[in-house]
Amino acid sequence: MITTTMPTHPIKSGFLLLTVLLFCTSLAFALEKVPVKPTTPDRGPKQLGTVLVFSGTGWYRHPEIPAINGWLARLNTDLGMQIDITETPKDLTDLLDHYKVLVLNNANQLDKLLDDAQRAKIEAWYKAGGGIVALHATLVHQTEWKWFNQLAGCDYNSDSEFMPARVIVDPAAKDHPTVKGAAKSFMYSADWTNHDRSVTGLPGFEVLLRLDETTYTPVRELFRTDANAKPMGADHPIAWLHTLDDGRFFYTELGHDLRSLDTPFGRQHIIEAIKWAAGPAKKTVPAEKAPKAK
Repeated sequence: MITTTMPTHPIKSGFLLLTVLLFCTSLAFALEKVPVKPTTPDRGPKQLGTVLVFSGTGWYRHPEIPAINGWLARLNTDLGMQIDITETPKDLTDLLDHYKVLVLNNANQLDKLLDDAQRAKIEAWYKAGGGIVALHATLVHQTEWKWFNQLAGCDYNSDSEFMPARVIVDPAAKDHPTVKGAAKSFMYSADWTNHDRSVTGLPGFEVLLRLDETTYTPVRELFRTDANAKPMGADHPIAWLHTLDDGRFFYTELGHDLRSLDTPFGRQHIIEAIKWAAGPAKKTVPAEKAPKAK
């Protein structure tokens, strides 16, 4: 095979090389003049969990709130959820959308602590499917926040000392995870709260536990000179659920301090409450819209 190599013209080759060099130089010079926008650091949240505990207070500050926060945070392994903690109201407006559950740790009189925008944020988040778990004194002095008072169902009247009392599981709720496996009635120690009304029978409410007031002293000495302080009587709910819109609400009287929480029943009660609050709501079909049996 014969291969023929054509000669290269030296003048044309040099001209081509010069043209390429001039083009590259012009391009580099032009690129130097193009302003480069500085990169803005991404300072947004990266490691947020599923559960947010808020323990800010607008009234009395329970001394074991920090210890309860720590106890709640240590439930993360059993829950399979990361638990974050804040006392900063601004976090509610900025971060709440990232969470499924808001735990209110003795967060009383919130109208004194949260502004209109922060309260509105909680309402909108809840109505969109959020879940709230409220401990003990969260239902203290909340009547000025009308929406939350309606969601909770009642407010504070008085309370007892820390003492044992007979707890009764509502028969209709015996299979709910927060109380499942408990005896029909059992003795349990806590600081028990008297509310300004019972939530029994209120639309959308489901009572889980009640107290037998004949087994303890419902009103402690501090309140006995107050004519308005009174026990609740035969119907004294201490834990309940409320489903409203697409959200879920759970309340328990446990949580004045760790003694009422750090027990096998207390752990189950709170862990399962958080799981329930994080799950999908069961919508109640109004009677007039419910399908009729054929």
